[in-house]
Amino acid sequence: MSTQRIAYLGPAGTFTEQALLTQADLATLERVSVPTIRGVLEATDAGDVDLGFAAIENSIEGAVNATLDALAFELDLLIQREVIHPVEMCLLGREGSSLEQIRSVVSFPHAAAQCHKYLAETFDHVDIVAANSTAEAAQHLARDGESTTAVIGNALAGSTYGLEVLARQVEDHPGNHTRFVVVAREGIPAPTGHDKTSIVTFQRADRPGSLVNILQEFSARSINLTHLQSRPTKRELGDYCFVIELEGHVADERVTDCLKNVHAKQAHVRFLGSYPAVGAHADNSRTEANEAWDDAERWIEKIRARVG
Repeated sequence: MSTQRIAYLGPAGTFTEQALLTQADLATLERVSVPTIRGVLEATDAGDVDLGFAAIENSIEGAVNATLDALAFELDLLIQREVIHPVEMCLLGREGSSLEQIRSVVSFPHAAAQCHKYLAETFDHVDIVAANSTAEAAQHLARDGESTTAVIGNALAGSTYGLEVLARQVEDHPGNHTRFVVVAREGIPAPTGHDKTSIVTFQRADRPGSLVNILQEFSARSINLTHLQSRPTKRELGDYCFVIELEGHVADERVTDCLKNVHAKQAHVRFLGSYPAVGAHADNSRTEANEAWDDAERWIEKIRARVG
């Protein structure tokens, strides 16, 4: 049996690879480095690899739109799990470089944005140059960069490419975390009792109260939403869809009933996956809601049994 292959944003030493390696089962797979997030997802969709691993959200910068839009509008992939990984940024330079020499900083735009305050306070003037990934920036600096250039990356990238750590913990917010998702062409993981479901809703008409009507379907069933974001549909100006994440699994009766009603009455729904959740969630309130729903089901079934 051949080893499964998993694509990730490369080259070696990215935050994405660092997060991937925290998952014991994923770390045993054959890792395939891809230079862009879009490329990671396209390789998975095309069947070139079995799984894809990509950042979807950062606690400071918000959604990673390259991932979100590809899943929402273009590629037919399902989320298999989420991974949340703390972000510790380092300023890396060539051997012998010093902070006083640095005139430009190269990094992935999300990473550079998360260090804006540090860069502004440390340097009188510095040019910020975009790269496809933090590790790609480190790789290029090690290969043919200058002592006046530094990169923002992690310690793994520094050790991988033989760069010196000029400063540690340069991120503006120490509690910074990035959420990654594992995606595949097919398959919905079985419910664990601690799950999350991601969907995209497309409104059928731009009318007052349409979003409220959608959200009331969740509220009526005591389904907690963990994420709600509007995104332009790419069709025309002012045309938006809503990315929604909710507690629960599509196999749960309450979730099934809710999604069915949203799809039938309010909007077209694109299903992105039901998968194990990480982090703090309202387990007690969800258990109470499930028990109330089950009790209501038993009640209505007793009544229906008397029909005829």
